[in-house]
Amino acid sequence: MKKYVKNGSTTSTVLLLILCVALVAGVFYAPAIVSELTYAVESGRARAAREALGATSAGDESLVFHNVAEALRPSVVSITSVKHQARGPRDASDLWSVIPRSFKPQEENWRGRRIQFSYEAPPRERSYVQQGFGSGFVISEDGFILTNNHVVKDADEVTVILSDEREFRAEVIGTDPATDVAVIRIDTNELVPVAIGDSDGVRVGEQVLAIGSPLGLEQTVTAGIISAKGRANVGIADYEDFIQTDAAINPGNSGGPLVNLKGEVIGINTAIASRTGGSMGIGFAIPSNMARVIERAIIDKGRVERGWLGVVTQELTPELSSTFRYDSTAGVLVSDVVANSPAQKAGIKAGDILTDYNDRPLSNPTQLRNAVAETEPGVTVTVKVFRDGSTKAFEVAIGHRGETELAERMERQMPNDGDDSDSAREEGQLAAAELGVEVEPLSEGFRRRLRIPSGLNGVVITEMSPVGLAYQAGIRPGDLIEAVGQTPVSTASEFDEALQDASLRDGLRLTVVRDGVRRFLMVRS
Repeated sequence: MKKYVKNGSTTSTVLLLILCVALVAGVFYAPAIVSELTYAVESGRARAAREALGATSAGDESLVFHNVAEALRPSVVSITSVKHQARGPRDASDLWSVIPRSFKPQEENWRGRRIQFSYEAPPRERSYVQQGFGSGFVISEDGFILTNNHVVKDADEVTVILSDEREFRAEVIGTDPATDVAVIRIDTNELVPVAIGDSDGVRVGEQVLAIGSPLGLEQTVTAGIISAKGRANVGIADYEDFIQTDAAINPGNSGGPLVNLKGEVIGINTAIASRTGGSMGIGFAIPSNMARVIERAIIDKGRVERGWLGVVTQELTPELSSTFRYDSTAGVLVSDVVANSPAQKAGIKAGDILTDYNDRPLSNPTQLRNAVAETEPGVTVTVKVFRDGSTKAFEVAIGHRGETELAERMERQMPNDGDDSDSAREEGQLAAAELGVEVEPLSEGFRRRLRIPSGLNGVVITEMSPVGLAYQAGIRPGDLIEAVGQTPVSTASEFDEALQDASLRDGLRLTVVRDGVRRFLMVRS
């Protein structure tokens, strides 16, 4: 009997130990198991929502919005980044230090945060942690995530938070500051990637949703429309072709998706124009087509290689178009071509109007610049050109873009190693006086002083009236006038004769060279 009791006690003890181990293991692993189960449930709901989007009537707006939000929920992530900053010795005025809140578009994810320092025992050196908040979205099952460069820029630590609240330390795979795009990755599988849409096909007025973590509020959904397309010269990135939306975007939304009502991502929410730091209905998103090109380059090669055409361009105005006998302002005017560039080798010349790039109609220089940059170096493209009243097609082998095209051109200019020589004034300045300018032939002294490349000829503006028509058109002393209309000039008399044949009332086109770069300017009375 005693033996039986002893054995029974031993068995009970073993069972108790097993139960304790199970309980301890549950404490550590149960949350992860629950989170994974939660994510699996959300994934199932997302698939069902995506299927429902195909069958939902477009008129049932609230249900469409719900299905889009449900479909994107497991794919949208929150991102936190940490920067360790160091400062010098502090004094009594620095008991409290405030991390500045910046509302510049490219930094709009950093949140203001107060940090208290102890003044009683001040160290010689002090440091603080700057924390940033942003968003992102999953683009592959094995953990690749797309976001903005400024969300993870210079971060010492990047953490991704999934919709089920699981947290992962992220690796920055690559960034592209020129477009403000970054690719990061977390070590997990079976994620739900977003569906990427065609941003070229979006229409102004189309309804969209912005999803992200504004001010740290995860999985926030806001609705709006496409306000405009092709926004450039905003000053956020080097390459800009933004989609503008009035869907509310706030600090923390950066890197999150802009989604159409099919549940497709058509842009990366990037910046806002604001006087207050909060949404004022003017937000900007990087088009998905541009982002995909950058994403693939980063994942495949670890870097972005941009194409180079080798042309200097300018906007087409109605006045300029008419001087080239071109009946539209859609296109890109080539004002100059870089020597030995892909464009020159293909036969493109100054004065050409580029109308199509690889079957894509061109509207402005920014569109051409972005299209060329997205082209992989070495690829041959077809460029359609309007010249002398007809359209021609040129095959161009795109080159590799250096630091800047202008710098490459400037390096080939003659050094400034001499003074200009005096030149005899020629007669015939009456028409030039009407423009408010005086000109002299291009001497070797002028060529050295103004660093004008060999092969370029014309007359140099030596004096001008600040209230004259030429000054108002943007011409300045030291500019080289290469041609008046289509007539080349090399002496003051040729310049005056060409002016006499022109009409300022109709508009006069001058070919001007400044700093070694050619451009066209219109002068009118």
